[in-house]
Amino acid sequence: MYSLSNRHERHLLWLLALTQFTIIMDFMVMMPLGPQIMHTFAITPAAFATAVSAYSWCSGLSGLFAATYIDRFDRRRLLLTVYALFALSNLACALANSFPLLLAARAFAGLTGGVLGSVIMAIVSDVIPVHRRGAATGTIMTAFSLAAIAGVPAGVMLGAHFNWAAPFFLLVALSLVVWLVGFSQVPSLAQHLSRRPPPLAEVLPDLWRLLSNPRHLNAFALTFMMMVAHMLVIPFISPVLVANHGVRPEQLSWLYMAGGAATFFTSRRVGRLADRHGTRRVFRIFAVLSFLPVLFVTHLPALPFYALVIFFPFFMVLLSGRMVPMQALLTTVPEPSRRGAFLSANSALQALGTGCGAWIGGLMLSNSATGQIEGYGTVGWVAVGIASIGLWWVARVRGARNDAPPASAMPAEVVGEG
Repeated sequence: MYSLSNRHERHLLWLLALTQFTIIMDFMVMMPLGPQIMHTFAITPAAFATAVSAYSWCSGLSGLFAATYIDRFDRRRLLLTVYALFALSNLACALANSFPLLLAARAFAGLTGGVLGSVIMAIVSDVIPVHRRGAATGTIMTAFSLAAIAGVPAGVMLGAHFNWAAPFFLLVALSLVVWLVGFSQVPSLAQHLSRRPPPLAEVLPDLWRLLSNPRHLNAFALTFMMMVAHMLVIPFISPVLVANHGVRPEQLSWLYMAGGAATFFTSRRVGRLADRHGTRRVFRIFAVLSFLPVLFVTHLPALPFYALVIFFPFFMVLLSGRMVPMQALLTTVPEPSRRGAFLSANSALQALGTGCGAWIGGLMLSNSATGQIEGYGTVGWVAVGIASIGLWWVARVRGARNDAPPASAMPAEVVGEG
């Protein structure tokens, strides 16, 4: 474990959150831009889902491949190198002038984003003790809130006033600023290199052992099913609101801003609740509560726009609330020496689940003769069904005992969870 001052640790966490912010914005901004992208390239909801999934699938594959090398490099060097490639991928997205080129650019973005997500969580796990990791994970996950408060609304406004490519140009500029700050602020993180890494001839068998470990498999299964449940619904909220409920594309920014503002203040509090009362318990509570807004948004009646603005914070708080304790729980699963590789593989499964959820959701939707999107209600019930399995499955996810903090550092309820 690294010894950083409280100030340096705080600055590092917020820098990682900003890095994650650009990654999340890159992924999230595609969803509210869906109506414009579908119109510009004359594509169906299923084709749009493929564009969303291309990022996720490539992110998953690159994250899985990263498990073979992530523990071989200084975390700082790997973070800065891959982040520079991420900025280039956004430039490629902005310059795409056809749907096939956009798909290729999104795949390139996914290749870089998958590695970055696992590197960020590996740094958090290396630097932050396990009994404070829930709160630290909540800080990193404020990136979702920041993306919803500032990034996505700004992207939607730029897209509405210019064109769908404008948000990606903004991302290139933001990524450059974050990279420069990271270059000066992120310290060398190479303690994990004190043990000689295995030769390449052992990498694939070692990866198989990582993936086939029963404790790891249970964690991977939880990650996959929860991301499928998440992404069955989320990518199609904006297209459905525009096509079925007459919401104007530029109005979407108010929804994401309201939801993001709420989750900005709740993510860290949910993390602290997980530290105090146990990650499994908090996960189950938020998962059950999230069923109501999921079913409501997928069976949405005719409502005035101000009612949607009031509803959206509840939707985003409850869905993000089930992810914070789950991520904190997953950091305790691997042995410390295998944490980077495990988190890379888990990030891969998360991305693959994201891609599969968006793709399956798109296949379940169709356009009516009047241009409305049909089948969204069925998508909501399937999402709730899959998340319900996660409520039962989370009991099978167990932490590595030698990564647990001393009993004096944790509440009794948390100690009992390990």
